[in-house]
Amino acid sequence: MYSKFFAFLDRMKLIDRWALMRNTSTEDVAQHTMQVAMIAHALCIIENDLFGGEYDADKAAVFALYHESAEVVTGDLPTPVKYYDSDINRAYKNIERRAEQKLIDTLPEELKKSFSAYVKPDKLCAEYVLVKRADKMSALIKCVEELAVGNKEFEKAYESTLKSLSDVPERSVKYFLDTFIPAYSMSLDYLLD
Repeated sequence: MYSKFFAFLDRMKLIDRWALMRNTSTEDVAQHTMQVAMIAHALCIIENDLFGGEYDADKAAVFALYHESAEVVTGDLPTPVKYYDSDINRAYKNIERRAEQKLIDTLPEELKKSFSAYVKPDKLCAEYVLVKRADKMSALIKCVEELAVGNKEFEKAYESTLKSLSDVPERSVKYFLDTFIPAYSMSLDYLLD
């Protein structure tokens, strides 16, 4: 018997993000997931090394690798639609949970429990909370990159995403914003300089 699990996940590269926005460059869910994994890992390390945290950075990175896995079944529902009102959000969360379970059901029985912990994580787990912060940070980076090349389509998304990140309690988020985000608007010449 074969499993469809990883074949499903491989389809992340086929799902474009930001479908309702005019983009100067496309971003797919696989690219986004890798970026979120790196940022979540970094946020944990920053919390641990600079602010006395006790996060498992590797666990956060793996949570991040699977955090959009349901989208191989649902597609990427744009944020303004997903959060349009509480009824739509509740319905989408239900669809998302069912999609996650569908993925888990494609696994061999002996692997379901282990993978389920990452595909359907405890949303209150400290590392998963940092994954959600990293997810927002990834959206902010997309906005910064688009604005840097003059795409004003991303102005409002930039403002609302920056505001939401400014309101979180984790000090690693502010540190990342101050230390790393400015470089995302630089050209390669300036990065190499």
